[in-house]
Amino acid sequence: MTKRSEWSTNVKTLILSCGIVVLGAAAAGGYAGTAYAHGYMEGPTSRALLCKQGGNKNCGSIQYEPQSVEAKGNFPEGGPKDGEITGGGIFPELFEQSADRWSKVTLHGGKNTMSWHLTAPHSTKEWKYYITKKGWNPNEPLKRSDLELFASFQDGGKKPQTKVSHEVTIPTDRSGYHIILGVWEIADTGNAFYQVVDVNLVNNGEVQPPTVPSNLESKIQTAASIELGWAASNASNGIKQYEIYRDGKLVGTSVTPSYVDKGLTASTSYVYTVVAVDGANNRSAASSPLTVTTKAAVVDTEAPSVPTNVRAPHTMTTGVHLVWDASKDNVGVAQYEVFRNGTFVGTAVEPSFMDQGLKSGTTYTYTVVAVDEAGNRSAASNAVQVTTKSDEQTSTTWDSTKVYVSGDRVTYQGLDYEAKWWTQGDKPGSSDVWKLLSDVVQEWNSSTAYDGQAKVTYEGATYQAQWWTKGETPGKTDVWKLVK
Repeated sequence: MTKRSEWSTNVKTLILSCGIVVLGAAAAGGYAGTAYAHGYMEGPTSRALLCKQGGNKNCGSIQYEPQSVEAKGNFPEGGPKDGEITGGGIFPELFEQSADRWSKVTLHGGKNTMSWHLTAPHSTKEWKYYITKKGWNPNEPLKRSDLELFASFQDGGKKPQTKVSHEVTIPTDRSGYHIILGVWEIADTGNAFYQVVDVNLVNNGEVQPPTVPSNLESKIQTAASIELGWAASNASNGIKQYEIYRDGKLVGTSVTPSYVDKGLTASTSYVYTVVAVDGANNRSAASSPLTVTTKAAVVDTEAPSVPTNVRAPHTMTTGVHLVWDASKDNVGVAQYEVFRNGTFVGTAVEPSFMDQGLKSGTTYTYTVVAVDEAGNRSAASNAVQVTTKSDEQTSTTWDSTKVYVSGDRVTYQGLDYEAKWWTQGDKPGSSDVWKLLSDVVQEWNSSTAYDGQAKVTYEGATYQAQWWTKGETPGKTDVWKLVK
């Protein structure tokens, strides 16, 4: 079987097992679409992203969609099979492994920053980071036994921001070529995203100053603003912030590798550079300069084009993940408004939206409207009907010795719960993994995690959670809405 046919077979398997639609490469090798997948590591730059940026060659279709390395989650018990971890089981070019096959990013051992760019943030279970062991063979495909976990971060079902960074400590007992594997475990689909970084690891006792921000670019400009983005820097002391310079003068700082410069003059060119600052206030050299021109001033009365091809690749019991084809505008699309059954439910900057807190086995109708910088609104998109998965499974009494996976139902102390992800021994009502299904109002407990729409009583009043929360006192934070 050829690599291309292996890829096609694996994609079909992923479609059938996960309910994910993938638009892959055309038969002639051209790009035909984008997989519904949603995140890549940009600092240090991953193998997949270097394929897009041109640092890696002969990468296949991943060069068009570095965010698409998605497979079954619960790694290392689940996930892609050995030998295919680096490509998520679906991108065969990324499976290839030798000591000199891939471009490498130089890192110093010790404190470092791992940064992700998420194109469609999902409710998140966990972030995990692995590194190859001392003595691993770089000329053999990567397998589980080559890896060891060195950092993990629990998110408890929270929906992350577009930019996510973690401070980690990379082992200092090995040097040379190693692979770092980042795994983003999703809470609401049972899948995970896999990103590998090929690094030249330096452990000679030296402190790594901030690396120079690279790949400075601007994809969005208006008559009065310019949006900048760049590849994240790294440093032994972690990255504290970035300084943004316009025409040689400091105009702002950012803790993420992005910045929007506002209050500019139309039809004017500006030169930008960026400097990284670490936790010890060491500063990198300036990035390569980027010249960007604002758009001409216009009286904008033209509405954006209508969002098209609205669809729901990820349907869950109590949630719907919508995506659509981006609108176009003569100046620029500012955001999208999402409507459920004719009622406004939220906005999105990118053409993706996660609607949660829904009823199982229920049909909802969605439309999307594009809005530009001047407030012009498109007509509504095509209406799409989406039915959440039916609630057919029965609850069993919770057993501390049994393994439960996403969607399993249990009863504990007279209440019904549903598992959000893989779990064993985590007690319902005390662990983030269990979602309460019973329609009851309980006394608020600081150690209990509550999902959006959950109701509690506190000091004689009733509150409803507007999103996931734990340890935040009702009446003291915006997450809790007073009901009565």
